[in-house]
Amino acid sequence: MKKQPDEEALRWFTQAKDEFEDADELRKRGRFYLALFHFQQATEKALKAYLYLRAESIEVFRTHSVGDLVEMALEVDRDFKKIAAAKKLDKYYILTRYPNGLPGGVPSRYFDDPGEAEEAMLLARNVVKLVESKMNAASL
Repeated sequence: MKKQPDEEALRWFTQAKDEFEDADELRKRGRFYLALFHFQQATEKALKAYLYLRAESIEVFRTHSVGDLVEMALEVDRDFKKIAAAKKLDKYYILTRYPNGLPGGVPSRYFDDPGEAEEAMLLARNVVKLVESKMNAASL
């Protein structure tokens, strides 16, 4: 049975918030490569939650790109222009997980910059907060 858009949006947003919290714990523990990946994932899922809610005709599962999802959200709501910089998180989708994404490198050793993880956290948090405000306005 197909779920209603608001139910599905809430499921995706719950996962996004949980994943954001887990990513932040990983960041605080210095597990930056995992934190970076999960900040990207939390952002992707938050945007998909919003798109489920607002743009039912858009097929949001054809991409894992934050940049693409921001563009889709912008078609529905210009407020998403504020979080356009979140597209930077796309670089963490593959590079943080696979050694062949980093010629000669290993993700768990390569991503060692706490400042980079802090920036990713702030980008993801801005998206999660914006989506949360939109969902609250829709009374979910």
